[in-house]
Amino acid sequence: MTRDRSGDVIVVGSGVIGLTTAVVLAESGRRVRVWTREPAGGTTSAVAGALWWPYSVEPLELARAWALESLSVYEELAARPDETGVRMVEGVMGESRLDEQGPWAAARLPGLRASTPEEYAGTGLWARLPLIDMPVQLRWLRERFLRAGGTVSVRAVTDLVEAEAEAPVVVNCTGLGARELVADPAVRPVRGQLVIVENPGVRNWLVSTDAVAGTTTYLFPQPDRLVLGGTTEVDEWSLTPDPAVAARIVERCARFWPAVAGARVLGHRVGLRPSRPVVRLEREVRGGGGVLVHNYGHGGAGVTVAWGCARVAAGLAFG
Repeated sequence: MTRDRSGDVIVVGSGVIGLTTAVVLAESGRRVRVWTREPAGGTTSAVAGALWWPYSVEPLELARAWALESLSVYEELAARPDETGVRMVEGVMGESRLDEQGPWAAARLPGLRASTPEEYAGTGLWARLPLIDMPVQLRWLRERFLRAGGTVSVRAVTDLVEAEAEAPVVVNCTGLGARELVADPAVRPVRGQLVIVENPGVRNWLVSTDAVAGTTTYLFPQPDRLVLGGTTEVDEWSLTPDPAVAARIVERCARFWPAVAGARVLGHRVGLRPSRPVVRLEREVRGGGGVLVHNYGHGGAGVTVAWGCARVAAGLAFG
């Protein structure tokens, strides 16, 4: 007897977008396989900071809707931080004002307010947001996916025809890889470098943007470390940490928390954000009737919009 393959799906890519999409599909009863060039721990997502905030992602109105869906999920996951890697943490979003954010933020983020001069020396917003330990989150997503009956194969995909030959529905969550895989030159790398140090007592996150210098400085306290950042280097492909850049990151962060200057360095990280003028979240009907759904190009906001985009992608796959 020939097995019914109508519910089969292959998700290509195992970053936060790919794994979240795979979880949503598998928990809806589909037979889902993830094909990935590298395990989740080797993806750009594993390097992310990662603070929930609609950062540098378009179209903005849709991104905010996707972000708010994701926020609801992260708020639930924060009840089990050791398991999921999600905690609700207070901090300051520098160079932001309530009147710039619009009603979506004030209505959905209790306690959102202007920061005080003691909290931040410039204009900023004090907020309580999900701060996510990405290695823990990616492990949890993978385990949740496997519990739902999914499978993961480390398999480089050079042509989506390979996946389309094995499943009637394929979801392309390859991030920067989509530049070559589907010949999309609109996808560009935005290099981000981080310094990981022992935490000298920082409890609140901080993001500060210097428009003149073109830099964004941030401190993200994780349970066993402090993440210092960062850089935003468009079209830079190098994955090798630059010692001079690292020194400048530490120097900038120390202006906000002087003890950072003497903190022991635990490591350096580099990731390439998959930037695109707008997120590509759409459905293609291929020759032979197969369906290809694209879900990539989220830039630095992949974590922020992951669950909202995953639910849209699942609807496109079987809509």
